[in-house]
Amino acid sequence: MTGEFTIGENRVGENARCYLIAEAGANHNRDLDTARRLVDVAVVAGADAVKFQTYSGKTLYSTKAPRFDYLGDLGDKPVHELLEDTALPREWQRILATHCRDQGIEFLSSPFDRRAVDELDDLDVAAFKIASFEIVDHGLIRYAASTRRPLIFSTGMATLAEIDEAIAVARSAGADQIALLQCASLYPSPPSIINLRTIPAMRTAFGVPVGLSDHTLGTHVAAASIAVGAAIIEKHFTLDRTMPGPDHPFAIEPNELTALVSHVRDVEAALGDGVKRGPSADEAVEMYAKARRSVVAACDIPTGTTIVQDMLTVKRPGFGIAPKFIETLVGRVASCDIEYDDIVTWDML
Repeated sequence: MTGEFTIGENRVGENARCYLIAEAGANHNRDLDTARRLVDVAVVAGADAVKFQTYSGKTLYSTKAPRFDYLGDLGDKPVHELLEDTALPREWQRILATHCRDQGIEFLSSPFDRRAVDELDDLDVAAFKIASFEIVDHGLIRYAASTRRPLIFSTGMATLAEIDEAIAVARSAGADQIALLQCASLYPSPPSIINLRTIPAMRTAFGVPVGLSDHTLGTHVAAASIAVGAAIIEKHFTLDRTMPGPDHPFAIEPNELTALVSHVRDVEAALGDGVKRGPSADEAVEMYAKARRSVVAACDIPTGTTIVQDMLTVKRPGFGIAPKFIETLVGRVASCDIEYDDIVTWDML
């Protein structure tokens, strides 16, 4: 596969382990201690990066934008005011980036305007994540691409043509390290619209690493994406789903984030290389010999007895004569006394 690259010290691509982004988003609730705790949770869970979002409600939404029904009571405010209330204070970015560096995890944030690109570029972020809704903003893409940092595009609601256009714009502006994330832009998303099989399809179509930005409830869909080749997984998390705010209800909690990382690593280990082999070294230690079947005496067989079919049966364990040879034993002569239930070996005949 083409297009493999690195984010910080981590390689991203088909032959690398999945890059796990713990999406803090707006779940800091404009509390710096909460934001720091989110970083700490991501570190304990084993995520590769923790990601925030850098936006301003005033520059992101028109004052005449309609409310979002999915926000429920939270949507009583005009959407630009609601987003302003949840925005990450810009002065926290350097504080959080430093905290991430001290904790050994990558700090990422999604820029939603050019000022955000400049600020994050100044912090030397390892990559830019372009949100699904921004994939049609070619000006923002071009500006972020001009930094020549890796770009990760979420593709919720995007057509193949729109994805192709975004990649072309990014490459024309100097970005040569690009990844895509399959995404459904509902919060939460029902599993029926996730379409994990688009992950290998987009990888083939665009020749770049492809992963999943997952908004389903729970962790099982995200973990399953590894089986179809997800190179990156992004998942919203929170300290507590009951906290007030638009993104808490569909986010996973700390213990679930830890479980997700563990499950992803287990699935990666379980996938193997696709070559069917005989017993593994671990299986051969005991199970191969003791749990397979072999030929066993169905009755006492004195020395000198000519073997007939009814004298033999097949049982476990498996360190005697293999069952496939049972018919060849008929007519042979016992060279020693064979007791009932003895495991028959060639030197007994």
